[in-house]
Amino acid sequence: MKIKIILLLIALIVANSVVFAQTAKEISDKATDVIDFEAMEMTLTLKIYDAKDRERIRQVTTASKKFGEINKTIMKFTSPADVRGTAMLIYDYENKDDDMWIYMPAIRKIRRIVSSEKGKNFMGSEFTNADMSMPNLDDFDYRILSSETYNGNSCWKIETVCKNEDIEDENGYSKKIALIEKGTYLCHKVEFYDFSGDLFKVQFIEQYKKQSNGKYFSFYMKMENKQNGRKSVMTIDKFQLGSALTENTFTPAMLEK
Repeated sequence: MKIKIILLLIALIVANSVVFAQTAKEISDKATDVIDFEAMEMTLTLKIYDAKDRERIRQVTTASKKFGEINKTIMKFTSPADVRGTAMLIYDYENKDDDMWIYMPAIRKIRRIVSSEKGKNFMGSEFTNADMSMPNLDDFDYRILSSETYNGNSCWKIETVCKNEDIEDENGYSKKIALIEKGTYLCHKVEFYDFSGDLFKVQFIEQYKKQSNGKYFSFYMKMENKQNGRKSVMTIDKFQLGSALTENTFTPAMLEK
């Protein structure tokens, strides 16, 4: 009996060692990988609410495809009339800052989005331009704060801190705290803190669906601004795994087509 108890204790110690052997950065890396697609197309609805809960609705088509080591994404607004034709192109690199371009039909001009603009609001919503691409993991320091149960899921509570002020400006926050589910590595909630360390925004990521390639995709995201009372909601209306689009589609010149 004593031998069985000792063996059980050893097994529990080994199991716990395996779990805690993962660093906060490794957990964050796996959370990024589980939602990273080689290619996809989708249509989405972006709803923007002001502090008085008045609503504006945007319809967007998006395509994303990886070419070599670069993930290229093109987004086009299809309605309403005042934003129709607005388009955005993102080149998401593995180990350097993203390239972003935007086309504004009102002025018929394509321009590059500079680093200082990436942390700004995306088309008037509480999401930012930087939220439209994957973060560069090497730009941050990581720490496991604790474990927490969220909506019945056991999660790691991971703190991610920008390494310097330039990275803060580019992302629009100083640090974030994410709840990442153990086992699946799905991120369910993120708190963003401003440059003074105060709570700024809270993002809720829901309705994950596992795709045929084993990756997960969220069909509902909400960003709440805790400082101005505004919020924005992205709902995926149609999702297609894979894309037949060629690389020529993902060029700045195609934004105005």
